[in-house]
Amino acid sequence: MNTTTTTTPADGSEKSEQAPAAVSFAEAFRFWLRLGFISFGGPAGQIAIMHTELVERRRWISEKRFLHALNYCMVLPGPEAQQLATYIGWLMHRSWGGIVAGALFVLPSLFILIALSWIYLRFGDVPLVAGIFYGIKPAVTALVAHAAHRIGSRALRNGWMWGIAAAAFVAIFFFDTPFPAIVLAAGLVGHFGARWAPQVFALGGGHANGLQRYGLALIDDDTPTPTHARFSRGRLLRLVAFGLGLWALAMGALLATQGWQGTLTQMGWFFTKAALLTFGGAYAVLPYVYQGAVEQHHWLSGAQMIDGLALGETTPGPLIMVVAFVGFVGGWLQQVLGPDALFLGGALAASVVTFFTFLPSFLFILIGGPLVEATHGKLGFTAPLSAITAAVVGVILNLALFFGYHVLWPQGFGGRFDALSALIALGAAVALFRFKVGVMPLLGACAAVGLLATLLLPR
Repeated sequence: MNTTTTTTPADGSEKSEQAPAAVSFAEAFRFWLRLGFISFGGPAGQIAIMHTELVERRRWISEKRFLHALNYCMVLPGPEAQQLATYIGWLMHRSWGGIVAGALFVLPSLFILIALSWIYLRFGDVPLVAGIFYGIKPAVTALVAHAAHRIGSRALRNGWMWGIAAAAFVAIFFFDTPFPAIVLAAGLVGHFGARWAPQVFALGGGHANGLQRYGLALIDDDTPTPTHARFSRGRLLRLVAFGLGLWALAMGALLATQGWQGTLTQMGWFFTKAALLTFGGAYAVLPYVYQGAVEQHHWLSGAQMIDGLALGETTPGPLIMVVAFVGFVGGWLQQVLGPDALFLGGALAASVVTFFTFLPSFLFILIGGPLVEATHGKLGFTAPLSAITAAVVGVILNLALFFGYHVLWPQGFGGRFDALSALIALGAAVALFRFKVGVMPLLGACAAVGLLATLLLPR
């Protein structure tokens, strides 16, 4: 139902302001599908696109309600942009609206990555493809270092936070401490630190500063919470039971067909754990994925992991979709459906990994949405996140060093130093830190340099 209100601008005249017409499920479906194909630029770019489309242009939701939802998604493990889409879809069209919005944010990226992963494995040795990846790998190293700086500039606000980041780096670099142990330790530090020194662990800043009005919105500041979004203990229990049941059904099917040691079963279990550790974004969980996928299970090599991150950076959707590449390569190399069905095996593994990675994200929104008001802004809830985010900076720095080692000394420290890769990495770092070049133009330029170098220079 349309609502009309009268506002008085600065010039003293009265202006009639009308809310947009109710949005049908079909119209919302078309928008979320389109968003899934244009959501480039990482979480910041994806959130900016949603703000422009949903708050400014379409006025489906007010800025205050949009940022309130974003604040909740920021303190959850998982990709905040995908969860924000799920939240808004759920607020507008109940559970199915949230499921559709979140799924369409991911599925285009999944299909694109399956196709690119197949090209990578099938034609990776072709000079054209090899040259492109030769130029992109140093750029990825610079991107990871830039991510550490970007997150660190927000998270390391005092000496205690610097100390947590340094301890995390020492733990993972020198002692190979598992990433979950680092997250747990940092969370405990934040939990107890909030009692002893609350000013140290308080989250600084906020998204709610400088709110603007773009006109009356369909879900406006004072729009009552829809019935389906109000807290209900019965509904909460039903959703928890449904979510756990869905996970158990999928895991049970893998156990019945693959056995516990089967590649797909191990992928399902591993990426369930990874989904619960993605505090601080995809770069934060990549060290854990590397430890498990490369060192423990040997689903792919370290060099392939770098290539997968490069592909993830060039596709729409959340960066954590790099796990689909990990799944595809692992399913292909492990021949999960036999040697005569390598593509199908890889596609199935990528789909399994994506399901187990994103299932918790949907449940966090559908279950936790009605509880947002009870948790947002409370120090006891946010302090562990502050400490975990600080620890993540040290972990990401370790990841940057790992990538740099593999790129600059491709045959190990005993082999040759790749001076051209070092120059590309340095140029990419200058472009990111000094000139704020976007990810896509940066990767395109570095790919062109790598291709020219491969074709023109003797290797």
